[in-house]
Amino acid sequence: MQMQNIYYHLLSLFITCIGNVRGSNLPEKPNIIFIVGDDIGQGDLQCYGNPYIDTPIINSLAEQGVMLVNYYSPSPLCAPARAALLTGRYNHRTGAIDVSSNRGIDRIAQSEKTFGDYFKHAGYTTALIGKWHNGLYNKEYLPHNRGFDLFYGFGGSHDYWNWNLFRNDQVETSDGRYMTDVLNQEAVRFIRSNKNRPFALWLAHHAPHSYVQKGVFQAPPHLIEKYKPRVKGIYAEAVAVIYAMIEAMDTGLGWIIEELEKQELRENTIIVFVSDNGAHLKGSNYRYHGNLSGNKGEVLEQGIRVPAIVSWPGTIPGGRIEKAQVHGTDWLPTLYSLTGSNAPEEAKPLDGLNIMPLLIEGDMPELSSRLLFFQKNRYTPVAHSSGAIRKQEWKLRWPGESKSMAKQNTRDNYVFEIARFLPPWEMPIAPDIPNHKNIKTEAPQLFNLVEDPGEKNDLSAMHPEVVKELSGSYDAWFAEIYSEWEQSWKDIIDHDIAYWKDREIPDPRKLFDGYWPWDGAPAGTDPETADPLEVFKGYWRY
Repeated sequence: MQMQNIYYHLLSLFITCIGNVRGSNLPEKPNIIFIVGDDIGQGDLQCYGNPYIDTPIINSLAEQGVMLVNYYSPSPLCAPARAALLTGRYNHRTGAIDVSSNRGIDRIAQSEKTFGDYFKHAGYTTALIGKWHNGLYNKEYLPHNRGFDLFYGFGGSHDYWNWNLFRNDQVETSDGRYMTDVLNQEAVRFIRSNKNRPFALWLAHHAPHSYVQKGVFQAPPHLIEKYKPRVKGIYAEAVAVIYAMIEAMDTGLGWIIEELEKQELRENTIIVFVSDNGAHLKGSNYRYHGNLSGNKGEVLEQGIRVPAIVSWPGTIPGGRIEKAQVHGTDWLPTLYSLTGSNAPEEAKPLDGLNIMPLLIEGDMPELSSRLLFFQKNRYTPVAHSSGAIRKQEWKLRWPGESKSMAKQNTRDNYVFEIARFLPPWEMPIAPDIPNHKNIKTEAPQLFNLVEDPGEKNDLSAMHPEVVKELSGSYDAWFAEIYSEWEQSWKDIIDHDIAYWKDREIPDPRKLFDGYWPWDGAPAGTDPETADPLEVFKGYWRY
């Protein structure tokens, strides 16, 4: 297939670039710290123009390094975005297309290699600290079984004060500290313990994501009080809490940098800070977002164009704002190029490019003509529902079709929400997902993002030749990644069936006793006599 040949070419280019980068005067096997914020839009950081928030540590990273203003997350939603970041491949290929962990559609297929696998192969000590949303309820999908020596964190969403955190196969319960501080302190501990060997740390903060779907935010009280007067009369009080959460994260990042300096590792450590997707701006969460349109979950710019900062004193020149278009799949090939190692055995072709020449030299002409693809709807991918392609100044975007964008909240969200109360558990997935075949979608819209970054003026009628060209490229891409998703999804289901074949399957009536969402049950349901599996259908039935 033509598109597949392109990606094999990119893998060859990636390996070539490794040799080119290693030929320059770079530190031997530098340490890697990759930081992922949760639901942070470009408008949420001071260095990107927010006039209400203080983020001095992130500001300093931007001042010392490169701030990317045309950086794109691979997806406008958590699990698929993280899958692409972790693998360097479009998330559809990996199997991770949505966030519903109870259905397994957040999982990265076992055949995929992760950030942890790559750097462990190169001789690094690896850790994932914080949020993991790419395979829950089955220990074989957890980070310490996906290439990371240490997993210290949680799955999905979590309470910031009353937490239960994995330490690989053990569980540690809350000791009263704010979870954001706990994660940053664990990162400091990891750096200190591995100061004499190369390490690769994936630090996935939860902030400023709410801890349940109902939108509850939590932050240290003194920071909330700081921001209340700043947003009063402008935004809802919830925004004060959100900004407090971001500042608390920012403060802890300062502890990490301080430890690097203490251990004399700062100039041998490259730090990348990104967000998984854009901000959730609906209702009381609505806040400053610059001139970008859209929301988390949408392929409008605010949903996918997010912050990205790279800092490496002494190697990457500081104080630069870079306008080149960069994609989330670029990070793995870029950072791995610094190890001087070949790809792990059975590694698949990468979609990303090694952008180290851009970061160091400020120039990479091949980025100017590349195509960037996006697609995100619920459950089963639909080509022309919430899809987009960008090429240079042009962006073609298909609006999301309402049925394909809807989530079955009662069935899927409650497992996600009660995870904050219960210690981690295992259970089979419920692999039946809505099939959106034959849904009627809308015609695409065409925007010139240089002249119209807010995506207000549809130019499709004026430039039909651009629409035709970009539509053809997008459709060829989608056909390929959809085929790979089907295979990965089959592999995920087959793996789960085999995993539970000789294991005792938990009884959901007992596992979730006291947590069934009876308030969402049909009228007249009596929680005292009703069988929850007859009311709430679809739990681990193959």
